[in-house]
Amino acid sequence: MRVALAYSGGLDTTVSIKWLQEKYDAEVITVTVDVGQPEDFEEVERRAYEAGAVKHYLIDGKSRFAEEFVKPAIKANALYEGEYPVSTSLSRYLIAEEVAKVAKKEGCDAVAHGCTGKGNDQLRFDATFAVLVPEMKVIAPVREWGMSRDQEIEYARSKGLRIDLKKSKYSIDENLWGRSIEAGDLEDPWHPVDWDAFKFIRPPSEWPEGEEIVVEFERGAPVAINGERMPLEEMVMQLNFRAGRHGIGLIDHMEDRVIGLKSREVYEAPAATVLIRAHKDLEKLVLGRRTLAFKRSVEEEWTWLVYAGLWHDPLRRALDAFIEETQKVVSGEVRLRMEKGSLRVMGRRSEYAAYSEELITYSGMSTFDQRAGAAFSQLWSLETRILNRARRSLR
Repeated sequence: MRVALAYSGGLDTTVSIKWLQEKYDAEVITVTVDVGQPEDFEEVERRAYEAGAVKHYLIDGKSRFAEEFVKPAIKANALYEGEYPVSTSLSRYLIAEEVAKVAKKEGCDAVAHGCTGKGNDQLRFDATFAVLVPEMKVIAPVREWGMSRDQEIEYARSKGLRIDLKKSKYSIDENLWGRSIEAGDLEDPWHPVDWDAFKFIRPPSEWPEGEEIVVEFERGAPVAINGERMPLEEMVMQLNFRAGRHGIGLIDHMEDRVIGLKSREVYEAPAATVLIRAHKDLEKLVLGRRTLAFKRSVEEEWTWLVYAGLWHDPLRRALDAFIEETQKVVSGEVRLRMEKGSLRVMGRRSEYAAYSEELITYSGMSTFDQRAGAAFSQLWSLETRILNRARRSLR
Protein backbone atom coordinates (compact mmCIF):
# COMPACT_ATOMS: atom_id res chain seq x y z
CA MET A 1 0.00 0.00 0.00
CA ARG A 2 1.14 3.55 -0.79
CA VAL A 3 -0.13 6.27 1.57
CA ALA A 4 0.02 10.08 1.44
CA LEU A 5 0.10 11.40 5.02
CA ALA A 6 -0.68 14.97 6.12
CA TYR A 7 2.48 15.52 8.15
CA SER A 8 2.98 18.25 10.76
CA GLY A 9 6.22 16.90 12.19
CA GLY A 10 4.76 16.47 15.66
CA LEU A 11 4.46 13.38 17.83
CA ASP A 12 1.20 12.02 16.39
CA THR A 13 2.11 12.20 12.72
CA THR A 14 5.70 11.04 13.28
CA VAL A 15 4.50 7.97 15.12
CA SER A 16 1.89 7.52 12.35
CA ILE A 17 4.64 6.94 9.77
CA LYS A 18 6.02 3.93 11.61
CA TRP A 19 2.56 2.68 12.60
CA LEU A 20 1.35 2.78 8.98
CA GLN A 21 4.40 0.83 7.91
CA GLU A 22 3.84 -1.85 10.54
CA LYS A 23 0.06 -2.22 10.28
CA TYR A 24 -0.43 -1.74 6.53
CA ASP A 25 3.06 -2.53 5.23
CA ALA A 26 2.78 0.93 3.69
CA GLU A 27 5.12 3.15 1.75
CA VAL A 28 4.47 6.52 3.38
CA ILE A 29 4.76 9.81 1.51
CA THR A 30 4.62 12.79 3.87
CA VAL A 31 3.07 16.11 2.88
CA THR A 32 3.71 19.27 4.90
CA VAL A 33 1.83 22.43 3.93
CA ASP A 34 3.08 25.83 5.07
CA VAL A 35 0.01 27.89 6.01
CA GLY A 36 1.98 30.32 8.15
CA GLN A 37 3.03 28.13 11.06
CA PRO A 38 6.48 28.91 12.56
CA GLU A 39 8.25 25.63 11.82
CA ASP A 40 11.79 24.65 10.91
CA PHE A 41 10.70 22.88 7.75
CA GLU A 42 14.13 21.40 7.09
CA GLU A 43 13.98 19.73 10.50
CA VAL A 44 10.43 18.52 9.77
CA GLU A 45 11.68 16.91 6.55
CA ARG A 46 14.61 15.25 8.34
CA ARG A 47 12.26 13.87 10.97
CA ALA A 48 9.96 12.45 8.30
CA TYR A 49 12.74 10.59 6.52
CA GLU A 50 14.23 9.33 9.78
CA ALA A 51 10.80 7.93 10.72
CA GLY A 52 10.69 6.02 7.44
CA ALA A 53 8.98 8.21 4.85
CA VAL A 54 9.94 7.24 1.30
CA LYS A 55 9.28 10.74 -0.02
CA HIS A 56 8.51 14.15 1.45
CA TYR A 57 6.71 17.17 0.01
CA LEU A 58 6.84 20.71 1.40
CA ILE A 59 4.21 22.98 -0.13
CA ASP A 60 4.13 26.75 0.41
CA GLY A 61 0.41 27.40 0.73
CA LYS A 62 0.44 30.81 2.46
CA SER A 63 -0.57 32.92 -0.54
CA ARG A 64 -3.27 30.47 -1.63
CA PHE A 65 -4.53 30.23 1.93
CA ALA A 66 -4.90 34.01 2.10
CA GLU A 67 -6.55 34.42 -1.30
CA GLU A 68 -8.80 31.37 -1.51
CA PHE A 69 -9.75 30.81 2.12
CA VAL A 70 -9.11 33.88 4.30
CA LYS A 71 -10.47 36.40 1.80
CA PRO A 72 -13.87 34.63 1.46
CA ALA A 73 -14.00 34.35 5.26
CA ILE A 74 -13.60 38.12 5.59
CA LYS A 75 -16.35 38.74 3.04
CA ALA A 76 -18.55 36.33 5.02
CA ASN A 77 -17.65 37.96 8.37
CA ALA A 78 -16.98 34.40 9.48
CA LEU A 79 -17.09 34.13 13.27
CA TYR A 80 -18.28 30.76 14.58
CA GLU A 81 -20.71 31.30 17.46
CA GLY A 82 -19.97 35.01 17.08
CA GLU A 83 -16.35 34.70 18.23
CA TYR A 84 -14.03 32.22 16.50
CA PRO A 85 -12.72 33.33 13.05
CA VAL A 86 -12.47 29.68 11.88
CA SER A 87 -8.70 29.95 11.41
CA THR A 88 -7.75 26.34 12.08
CA SER A 89 -10.88 25.14 10.27
CA LEU A 90 -9.98 26.92 7.03
CA SER A 91 -6.40 25.67 6.99
CA ARG A 92 -7.43 22.02 7.16
CA TYR A 93 -9.16 22.16 3.79
CA LEU A 94 -6.09 23.54 2.05
CA ILE A 95 -3.87 20.91 3.68
CA ALA A 96 -6.27 18.11 2.75
CA GLU A 97 -6.51 19.35 -0.85
CA GLU A 98 -2.71 19.40 -1.21
CA VAL A 99 -2.42 15.91 0.27
CA ALA A 100 -5.04 14.68 -2.22
CA LYS A 101 -3.07 16.22 -5.11
CA VAL A 102 0.10 14.46 -4.00
CA ALA A 103 -1.77 11.19 -3.51
CA LYS A 104 -3.04 11.32 -7.09
CA LYS A 105 0.38 12.28 -8.45
CA GLU A 106 2.12 9.48 -6.58
CA GLY A 107 -0.47 6.81 -7.37
CA CYS A 108 -1.40 6.24 -3.74
CA ASP A 109 -3.94 3.73 -2.50
CA ALA A 110 -4.78 5.71 0.63
CA VAL A 111 -4.55 9.09 2.36
CA ALA A 112 -4.00 9.63 6.08
CA HIS A 113 -4.17 12.35 8.71
CA GLY A 114 -3.30 12.70 12.38
CA CYS A 115 -6.67 13.84 13.76
CA THR A 116 -8.28 12.43 16.88
CA GLY A 117 -11.84 11.14 17.13
CA LYS A 118 -12.84 13.88 19.61
CA GLY A 119 -12.41 16.97 17.47
CA ASN A 120 -13.70 18.64 14.33
CA ASP A 121 -10.56 18.32 12.21
CA GLN A 122 -11.33 14.69 11.39
CA LEU A 123 -14.49 15.86 9.61
CA ARG A 124 -12.61 18.44 7.54
CA PHE A 125 -10.03 15.93 6.34
CA ASP A 126 -12.41 13.00 5.90
CA ALA A 127 -15.01 14.98 3.94
CA THR A 128 -12.41 16.63 1.71
CA PHE A 129 -10.78 13.31 0.90
CA ALA A 130 -14.18 11.73 0.26
CA VAL A 131 -14.92 14.41 -2.35
CA LEU A 132 -11.50 14.70 -4.00
CA VAL A 133 -10.18 11.11 -3.83
CA PRO A 134 -13.25 8.93 -3.21
CA GLU A 135 -11.44 5.89 -4.56
CA MET A 136 -8.79 6.03 -1.82
CA LYS A 137 -8.96 4.60 1.68
CA VAL A 138 -8.84 7.19 4.49
CA ILE A 139 -6.72 6.18 7.48
CA ALA A 140 -6.63 8.07 10.78
CA PRO A 141 -4.04 6.28 12.95
CA VAL A 142 -4.77 8.26 16.13
CA ARG A 143 -8.43 7.16 15.98
CA GLU A 144 -7.38 3.55 15.53
CA TRP A 145 -4.43 2.84 17.77
CA GLY A 146 -5.94 3.85 21.11
CA MET A 147 -2.62 4.92 22.66
CA SER A 148 -2.32 7.58 25.35
CA ARG A 149 0.28 10.31 24.91
CA ASP A 150 2.67 8.50 27.26
CA GLN A 151 2.20 5.28 25.28
CA GLU A 152 2.88 7.15 22.05
CA ILE A 153 6.12 8.51 23.47
CA GLU A 154 7.17 5.06 24.61
CA TYR A 155 6.27 3.60 21.19
CA ALA A 156 8.32 6.31 19.45
CA ARG A 157 11.33 5.64 21.66
CA SER A 158 11.07 1.90 21.18
CA LYS A 159 11.22 2.45 17.41
CA GLY A 160 14.13 4.88 17.62
CA LEU A 161 12.08 7.83 16.38
CA ARG A 162 13.46 11.31 16.99
CA ILE A 163 10.53 13.32 18.27
CA ASP A 164 10.18 16.94 19.28
CA LEU A 165 8.44 17.03 22.66
CA LYS A 166 7.83 20.74 23.00
CA LYS A 167 7.86 22.06 26.53
CA SER A 168 4.79 24.30 26.15
CA LYS A 169 2.08 23.49 28.66
CA TYR A 170 -0.48 24.13 25.91
CA SER A 171 -1.31 22.48 22.61
CA ILE A 172 -0.94 25.21 19.99
CA ASP A 173 -1.92 25.22 16.34
CA GLU A 174 -0.90 28.26 14.32
CA ASN A 175 -1.48 29.56 10.83
CA LEU A 176 -1.62 32.92 9.11
CA TRP A 177 -5.19 33.69 10.25
CA GLY A 178 -4.83 32.78 13.93
CA ARG A 179 -3.50 30.62 16.75
CA SER A 180 -5.55 28.11 18.75
CA ILE A 181 -4.44 27.40 22.32
CA GLU A 182 -5.77 24.31 24.10
CA ALA A 183 -5.12 21.71 26.80
CA GLY A 184 -3.16 22.02 30.04
CA ASP A 185 -4.84 24.09 32.73
CA LEU A 186 -7.19 25.56 30.09
CA GLU A 187 -9.24 22.38 30.31
CA ASP A 188 -10.65 23.96 33.47
CA PRO A 189 -13.06 26.63 32.11
CA TRP A 190 -12.57 28.69 35.30
CA HIS A 191 -8.79 28.90 34.95
CA PRO A 192 -7.56 32.09 33.23
CA VAL A 193 -5.14 31.84 30.34
CA ASP A 194 -1.64 33.10 31.14
CA TRP A 195 -0.19 35.89 29.02
CA ASP A 196 2.80 33.73 28.13
CA ALA A 197 0.50 31.60 25.96
CA PHE A 198 0.32 34.36 23.37
CA LYS A 199 2.69 35.24 20.57
CA PHE A 200 1.25 38.52 19.28
CA ILE A 201 -0.95 39.82 22.09
CA ARG A 202 0.94 41.73 24.75
CA PRO A 203 -0.13 42.08 28.42
CA PRO A 204 -1.53 45.38 29.72
CA SER A 205 1.80 46.42 31.23
CA GLU A 206 3.30 46.53 27.72
CA TRP A 207 0.50 48.27 25.82
CA PRO A 208 1.84 51.31 23.89
CA GLU A 209 0.08 54.58 23.16
CA GLY A 210 -3.02 54.34 21.01
CA GLU A 211 -2.71 54.05 17.25
CA GLU A 212 -5.06 54.83 14.38
CA ILE A 213 -5.10 52.95 11.09
CA VAL A 214 -7.17 53.20 7.92
CA VAL A 215 -8.08 49.94 6.18
CA GLU A 216 -9.13 50.17 2.54
CA PHE A 217 -11.41 47.61 0.89
CA GLU A 218 -12.19 46.85 -2.74
CA ARG A 219 -15.25 44.68 -3.47
CA GLY A 220 -15.15 43.34 0.08
CA ALA A 221 -11.44 42.48 0.17
CA PRO A 222 -8.90 44.45 2.24
CA VAL A 223 -6.22 45.90 -0.05
CA ALA A 224 -4.35 48.62 1.85
CA ILE A 225 -3.40 49.96 5.27
CA ASN A 226 -2.90 53.73 5.57
CA GLY A 227 -2.77 54.00 1.79
CA GLU A 228 -0.07 51.34 1.36
CA ARG A 229 -1.31 48.55 -0.89
CA MET A 230 -0.08 45.05 -0.10
CA PRO A 231 -1.01 41.39 -0.61
CA LEU A 232 -3.52 40.04 1.91
CA GLU A 233 -0.91 37.61 3.24
CA GLU A 234 1.40 40.51 4.13
CA MET A 235 -1.43 42.60 5.57
CA VAL A 236 -2.50 39.81 7.91
CA MET A 237 1.05 39.25 9.17
CA GLN A 238 1.50 42.98 9.76
CA LEU A 239 -1.80 43.37 11.62
CA ASN A 240 -1.15 40.35 13.82
CA PHE A 241 1.83 42.14 15.33
CA ARG A 242 0.46 45.67 15.06
CA ALA A 243 -2.91 45.00 16.69
CA GLY A 244 -1.61 42.32 19.02
CA ARG A 245 0.73 44.72 20.79
CA HIS A 246 -2.35 46.76 21.75
CA GLY A 247 -3.93 43.68 23.34
CA ILE A 248 -6.44 43.12 20.52
CA GLY A 249 -7.50 39.68 19.28
CA LEU A 250 -7.86 37.56 22.43
CA ILE A 251 -10.80 35.17 22.16
CA ASP A 252 -11.68 32.94 25.12
CA HIS A 253 -15.01 31.16 24.86
CA MET A 254 -16.97 27.95 25.33
CA GLU A 255 -17.35 26.32 21.94
CA ASP A 256 -19.78 23.67 20.72
CA ARG A 257 -17.95 21.04 18.70
CA VAL A 258 -19.80 19.24 15.93
CA ILE A 259 -19.76 15.88 17.70
CA GLY A 260 -21.62 17.29 20.70
CA LEU A 261 -18.82 18.08 23.13
CA LYS A 262 -18.34 21.50 24.64
CA SER A 263 -14.76 22.74 24.62
CA ARG A 264 -13.05 25.72 26.22
CA GLU A 265 -11.18 27.36 23.34
CA VAL A 266 -8.67 30.19 23.42
CA TYR A 267 -7.68 31.88 20.17
CA GLU A 268 -5.23 34.61 19.28
CA ALA A 269 -6.39 36.42 16.14
CA PRO A 270 -5.48 40.14 16.03
CA ALA A 271 -5.63 40.55 12.23
CA ALA A 272 -8.91 38.66 11.94
CA THR A 273 -10.45 40.79 14.69
CA VAL A 274 -9.45 44.05 12.99
CA LEU A 275 -10.34 43.10 9.42
CA ILE A 276 -13.72 41.52 10.15
CA ARG A 277 -14.69 44.44 12.41
CA ALA A 278 -13.75 46.94 9.70
CA HIS A 279 -15.47 44.96 6.96
CA LYS A 280 -18.72 44.65 8.90
CA ASP A 281 -18.76 48.38 9.54
CA LEU A 282 -18.20 49.24 5.89
CA GLU A 283 -21.02 46.91 4.89
CA LYS A 284 -23.38 48.83 7.18
CA LEU A 285 -22.53 51.99 5.26
CA VAL A 286 -23.16 50.62 1.76
CA LEU A 287 -25.68 47.76 2.02
CA GLY A 288 -29.41 48.11 2.58
CA ARG A 289 -31.21 46.94 5.71
CA ARG A 290 -32.86 43.93 4.04
CA THR A 291 -29.60 42.80 2.46
CA LEU A 292 -27.74 43.15 5.75
CA ALA A 293 -30.39 41.19 7.64
CA PHE A 294 -30.44 38.35 5.11
CA LYS A 295 -26.66 38.30 4.82
CA ARG A 296 -26.36 37.71 8.57
CA SER A 297 -28.23 34.42 8.19
CA VAL A 298 -26.05 33.53 5.18
CA GLU A 299 -22.91 34.30 7.17
CA GLU A 300 -24.01 32.04 10.00
CA GLU A 301 -24.69 29.15 7.64
CA TRP A 302 -21.45 29.72 5.67
CA THR A 303 -19.43 29.70 8.88
CA TRP A 304 -21.17 26.59 10.16
CA LEU A 305 -20.37 24.71 6.94
CA VAL A 306 -16.70 25.69 7.23
CA TYR A 307 -16.55 24.76 10.90
CA ALA A 308 -18.38 21.46 10.40
CA GLY A 309 -16.14 20.03 7.68
CA LEU A 310 -18.35 20.91 4.71
CA TRP A 311 -16.19 23.30 2.68
CA HIS A 312 -16.90 21.27 -0.46
CA ASP A 313 -20.65 21.18 0.03
CA PRO A 314 -22.54 22.73 -2.94
CA LEU A 315 -24.40 24.96 -0.49
CA ARG A 316 -21.17 26.71 0.47
CA ARG A 317 -20.50 27.55 -3.17
CA ALA A 318 -24.07 28.81 -3.58
CA LEU A 319 -23.69 31.02 -0.52
CA ASP A 320 -20.40 32.31 -1.94
CA ALA A 321 -22.28 33.46 -5.03
CA PHE A 322 -24.71 35.49 -2.93
CA ILE A 323 -21.92 36.96 -0.81
CA GLU A 324 -19.90 37.94 -3.89
CA GLU A 325 -22.92 39.76 -5.31
CA THR A 326 -23.25 41.82 -2.13
CA GLN A 327 -19.56 42.71 -2.16
CA LYS A 328 -19.69 44.60 -5.48
CA VAL A 329 -20.29 47.84 -3.58
CA VAL A 330 -18.23 47.07 -0.45
CA SER A 331 -15.39 49.41 -1.40
CA GLY A 332 -14.13 52.24 0.75
CA GLU A 333 -12.13 53.03 3.86
CA VAL A 334 -12.63 52.40 7.58
CA ARG A 335 -10.69 54.29 10.23
CA LEU A 336 -10.00 52.42 13.47
CA ARG A 337 -8.27 53.18 16.73
CA MET A 338 -6.39 50.49 18.65
CA GLU A 339 -5.83 51.44 22.26
CA LYS A 340 -5.35 49.58 25.54
CA GLY A 341 -7.09 46.37 24.53
CA SER A 342 -9.93 48.07 22.67
CA LEU A 343 -10.71 48.43 18.99
CA ARG A 344 -12.96 51.32 17.99
CA VAL A 345 -14.24 52.35 14.59
CA MET A 346 -13.61 56.08 14.20
CA GLY A 347 -15.02 56.68 10.73
CA ARG A 348 -15.92 55.21 7.39
CA ARG A 349 -16.40 56.44 3.82
CA SER A 350 -17.30 55.01 0.43
CA GLU A 351 -18.38 56.25 -2.99
CA TYR A 352 -21.18 53.67 -2.74
CA ALA A 353 -22.46 54.89 0.64
CA ALA A 354 -26.19 54.48 1.15
CA TYR A 355 -25.94 57.29 3.70
CA SER A 356 -27.23 60.72 2.62
CA GLU A 357 -26.19 63.69 4.73
CA GLU A 358 -28.55 66.05 2.95
CA LEU A 359 -31.50 63.83 3.85
CA ILE A 360 -30.54 62.96 7.43
CA THR A 361 -29.21 66.34 8.61
CA TYR A 362 -30.91 68.18 11.47
CA SER A 363 -28.55 71.14 11.52
CA GLY A 364 -28.89 72.36 7.90
CA MET A 365 -31.53 72.55 5.23
CA SER A 366 -32.77 69.05 4.53
CA THR A 367 -34.26 67.88 1.25
CA PHE A 368 -36.44 65.44 3.19
CA ASP A 369 -40.11 66.48 3.26
CA GLN A 370 -41.06 65.65 6.85
CA ARG A 371 -44.77 66.21 6.16
CA ALA A 372 -44.78 62.82 4.40
CA GLY A 373 -44.08 61.24 7.79
CA ALA A 374 -47.63 61.73 9.05
CA ALA A 375 -49.26 59.56 6.39
CA PHE A 376 -46.45 57.02 6.58
CA SER A 377 -46.90 56.68 10.34
CA GLN A 378 -50.62 56.05 9.91
CA LEU A 379 -50.02 53.28 7.38
CA TRP A 380 -47.07 51.83 9.31
CA SER A 381 -49.20 51.21 12.40
CA LEU A 382 -52.31 50.14 10.47
CA GLU A 383 -51.91 46.36 10.96
CA THR A 384 -50.97 46.79 14.62
CA ARG A 385 -54.09 48.88 15.25
CA ILE A 386 -56.33 46.39 13.46
CA LEU A 387 -54.92 43.41 15.38
CA ASN A 388 -55.30 45.14 18.73
CA ARG A 389 -58.88 46.18 17.94
CA ALA A 390 -59.79 42.59 17.07
CA ARG A 391 -58.42 41.33 20.39
CA ARG A 392 -60.18 43.80 22.67
CA SER A 393 -62.97 41.33 23.31
CA LEU A 394 -60.45 38.90 24.83
CA ARG A 395 -59.55 41.23 27.66
